[in-house]
Formats: sequence, structure tokens, C-alpha cells
Amino acid sequence: MTAQRTLVLASASPARLGLLRQAGLAPKVTVSGVDEDAIDAETPAELARVLAEAKATAVAGLPETAGSLVVGCDSVLELDGQALGKPADAEEATARWKSMRGRAGVLRTGHCVIDTASGRRTSATASTTVHFGEPTDEEIAAYVASGEPLHVAGAFTLDGRSAPFIDGIEGDSGNVIGLSLPLFRRLLAELDVRITDLWND
Repeated sequence: MTAQRTLVLASASPARLGLLRQAGLAPKVTVSGVDEDAIDAETPAELARVLAEAKATAVAGLPETAGSLVVGCDSVLELDGQALGKPADAEEATARWKSMRGRAGVLRTGHCVIDTASGRRTSATASTTVHFGEPTDEEIAAYVASGEPLHVAGAFTLDGRSAPFIDGIEGDSGNVIGLSLPLFRRLLAELDVRITDLWND
């Protein structure tokens, strides 16, 4: 029997770590330190993928991750053709929610998996449509005051205080939280790795 591979998550996101743990995985966490603002792309979907690749590449190049599988992810909300990441401040978060309510946006999460043992890599973007409800100005103010929207792409999350303000989604809920487990499984398979072999027994 071959030794179990080490999985490294190139992200500080507790939500991504939680999703992987719930799926039976036990990744190590190494934050990439990539300057996200310095990266650009032609479309929101491409931006999410390029950011994920940058994070995974930075961590895969570290001596301590040699021989491991590295996964990098990054999410943006596409609304009116624009890529919206984390809001800069409370004022931007408030304006963002007032523009989103009653509408639908597409949450795009780029995924990149690098096998540092072989040097092979693969990447793709998962997309989920999010239908926003119509919170009142008072509810938006209370939500922004909680501080939560300043730490998440699109100024919302499915697994937090904004959940009551989201009417529904079309697609993978994990993708909105930060990582699409079905896409992750397919990317691993492209590198000849079975996700079941990474389960933490």
C-alpha cells in the first residue's frame, strides 16, 4: 500500500478548510501571500482561475510542500460583467448589497491543483448562480455592522449571517462557500489521484 499523500490548502479561508474536513480530508494550510490586487484577467471567470493558479503556484514552490498535492482557490462574484471580491470597507459593502438585492449574480470560484511530486497541474472554474433576496436598508446596515461581509468575496456567504438574505442558488452550494468538491474530485482525477485515497481514516 502506498503512503497517503499530503494535501495542502493554499488558502487562509476557514470555510474552505471546513468543506474539505467535512468531506473526510485533513489538509495542511499554507497561506500563499499572493497580492490579489496585482492580478487581472479579461473575464471574472478567468480572473478567479488565474488567482487560484497564482496561490497554488506560490505554495507549491515552497520547500515544505515538496511531494504534496496543493489546491488553491479564489472566488469572485460576477454582477453586471464585473468581478467583485471582498469589499474594501463598510461603505462599499453597503452599496454592494443595495445593488445586489432582488437580483442574481454568478459566484465563480477558480480551482487549481498541483501535484508537486510529478509537476503536473490542472485548473478550472466552477460557477453557481445566486439569487439575492430583498433585505431592508436596516437589515443591510446590521449585517455590514457585523463585519462579516468585509471578509468574503461578493460581501456575502451562504454559511453565515447573510444566509437569510439569499433566496436560492442554482448549482453547487460548496462553490459559493469557497470550494466545489465535485470539481475538486474531477481535477484530482485528471492528475490520476482518487479523492478516496486522501480520506483521513
